Amino acid sequence: MRVAGTAGGRSAGANLLALRSHNTALVLDLLRRAGSEGISRLELAEGTGLTPQAVSKITARLRERGLAAEAGRRASTGGKPPTVLRLVPQAGHAVGVHADRDELRAVLVDLNGTVAAERRARLDFAAGAEAVVERVAAEAEALVAEVFPGAGAHGDADAAPLARVDSLVGVGVALPGPLDHTRGVLHRVTGFPEWDGFALRDALVRRLGVPVAVDKDTNAAALGLAVAGAGDSFVYLHLGTGLGAGLVIGGSVHRGARTGAGEFGHQVIQLDGPPCGCGDRGCLEALCLAAVARGETAEAARVLGTGAANLVALLDIDLVLLGGRTVAAAPEEFVTGVGAVLAARARREGLRQEAVPVRTAPGGGRAVAEGAAQLLLGPVFGRGDG
Repeated sequence: MRVAGTAGGRSAGANLLALRSHNTALVLDLLRRAGSEGISRLELAEGTGLTPQAVSKITARLRERGLAAEAGRRASTGGKPPTVLRLVPQAGHAVGVHADRDELRAVLVDLNGTVAAERRARLDFAAGAEAVVERVAAEAEALVAEVFPGAGAHGDADAAPLARVDSLVGVGVALPGPLDHTRGVLHRVTGFPEWDGFALRDALVRRLGVPVAVDKDTNAAALGLAVAGAGDSFVYLHLGTGLGAGLVIGGSVHRGARTGAGEFGHQVIQLDGPPCGCGDRGCLEALCLAAVARGETAEAARVLGTGAANLVALLDIDLVLLGGRTVAAAPEEFVTGVGAVLAARARREGLRQEAVPVRTAPGGGRAVAEGAAQLLLGPVFGRGDG
């Protein structure tokens, strides 16, 4: 399943990066949302606010580079029947990697976000930067080789394996924070202070030879959920080996001025409480994980709900989505428990509307990895800043 290169020898992956402009992103986003039925140039102009002439120029470039194709014609309402265009999903791919403290999950997705392949492996975050970088790179290369076994057979034999895949835009990596999303540099990951200051993105670019984006697991999942249509105002709470939040406000992931927003698990809710791995005491994460370790799921849900209620009150968001392996082990209990705390808070505050709904996040265990792929693909469609 090799996607052929486009005119002039430039790959589709390179084309996508070169085409990253606001107007092109508007058109590509509408093409993606239209699905296989397609959309006419007139509808693209109406949906984007661009002139028909501008839309024609953009779609001509997209067709020339293999990113859009004709999908037939609409019934005529007088005059020449309009041609309908569709996105070519296989013209671009991205790898998404979720590097957790003890496990790695990688997916390869096309432009529609459809998963073409998936891999899971053990990962020891304490093994050190060199070992983790090599494991992430090896799994990404093995994943792509499953779908593109003959990729690059006629390309640059000296190029890195992923760089020889014509349609590959790059690799997104999501992992526990805090980290600097803009520079791709890790900070003091809870429990692993030795990672502080490590330039993970640059190390992976050198090893893989393709563009790489790095972000927190919660931000990646939130971006993926936003792209999939979860809403314009929600919080994604991830409870696994740690606890964090991804915030979507106004349809965009909110990372903050220093890309450190969403360190939800380290809000102190019990002064002089039990010590947390971050060095503080009484953190939400420490209390929640301690309850999980004791097998007290209802108590863990109540603690998580307290933090969620604080967040809802602070940001006035519309939806709370829960994810992570711990939630996946008892989804109904967590949804019910968190929802009960939010409902009680709403009653105490005398709110007339119903409490903010609580649901499990779609995507299951792949939500973070799929979102990591959107760190590369999202900006192509005007979603996220990569």
